[in-house]
Amino acid sequence: MGELIEIKQEQERVILVAVEEREDVDVEASLDELEELAETAGALTVGRLIQKREAASPALYIGKGKAEELKELIVQNDATGIITDDELSPAQMKNLEDVLDIKIMDRTMLILDIFAKHASTSEGKLQVEMAQLKYRSARLVGMRKSMSRVSYGIGMRGPGEKKLEVDRRLIRDRISKLREEIENVEKNRSTNRVKRQKNGSVVAAIVGYTNAGKSTLLNKLTGADILAADMLFATLDPTVRILELNDGQEILLTDTVGFIRKLPHHLIEAFRSTLEEAKYADIIIHVVDASNPKAFEQMQVVYDTLRRLGVGDKPVITLFNKQDLLTEKEVLKDLNSDKSIEISAKTGQGLDVLKDELEKVLLENKIYFEKVIDYSNAGVIQMIRKDGTLLEEEYVPEGISVKAYVSRELFGRIKDI
Repeated sequence: MGELIEIKQEQERVILVAVEEREDVDVEASLDELEELAETAGALTVGRLIQKREAASPALYIGKGKAEELKELIVQNDATGIITDDELSPAQMKNLEDVLDIKIMDRTMLILDIFAKHASTSEGKLQVEMAQLKYRSARLVGMRKSMSRVSYGIGMRGPGEKKLEVDRRLIRDRISKLREEIENVEKNRSTNRVKRQKNGSVVAAIVGYTNAGKSTLLNKLTGADILAADMLFATLDPTVRILELNDGQEILLTDTVGFIRKLPHHLIEAFRSTLEEAKYADIIIHVVDASNPKAFEQMQVVYDTLRRLGVGDKPVITLFNKQDLLTEKEVLKDLNSDKSIEISAKTGQGLDVLKDELEKVLLENKIYFEKVIDYSNAGVIQMIRKDGTLLEEEYVPEGISVKAYVSRELFGRIKDI
């Protein structure tokens, strides 16, 4: 019997490349994030190159001179690939490949790769494959050579990985099939949404920049068992959990995929049904990593993304999370929110304040109800406990005297009982 040969996958060594078109944009911060994304995907960053120019070159993304400089940097650092901070056109990808003779990746490919790695539900996998195929179908010619040089690493995993060499007609057929499956998922999601509305269920959507602590918050509040790791896009698939407030009312908490600057349009389109949980929610809970020096910029990205999704006038509660990591007291403000609370999802600090605030928001949309309910309809009391706020309950000869705040939907069902 021969010896077992261990095949070790070589770690990709990448150089990050960016074009600085405006001085008011922090390109270094964007590359810091790109480096973190690369690390999440399993790559090691060995260098950076930034070029200041009025606009990215339509041919090469960077100028010809800079491309030669990049070629030297690749040799010096023994790099196996480059990752650009912006999405490349098919022409840019092909031309860079020809000039540099190395694997070419962009921010979109990197994020899609991470999504492919972390999608665990059938819905998540469908959405990722759709986004991957749309991205790759436009770049088959440019990517063929680049991808053929290695059989591992970024861009080579996920549901769409075997489709790279398939011709465009087959890819179009697959996209069409995926679209049908995703539409069925969206119908189911829409049906569940209508049921929640009919039941008078109040939904709070948890949104925030990736790695702000949304999963940790959901776990702490509801006892959910969701992966909460210190990395970008640790969790991808949406989760809905019931939260019981201090007064006994119940609301539904739903999380959404983390936002990030330059979130690829392929992903926004593919994950629209998931992201739109925020659009149809009654309350937005905005989680911010208060320990991140770029917290304010991350908040702006979240609001920009919400606007792109059509999320309009809803009550917003902002949670300045990770207070346990702050060494100095830093005052952060969110002028877009109705209430800001300092919390630590890890330790539980401030979560009772959040529950109290949620109760106040719920009361604003409820109707005062005062009535003596016949004992034969005693089940109404439990409905009020679950859906509203029971202020007084007194047993009298005529029945149960009740004073409460209830939703408009429940009020319509019980006012004539």
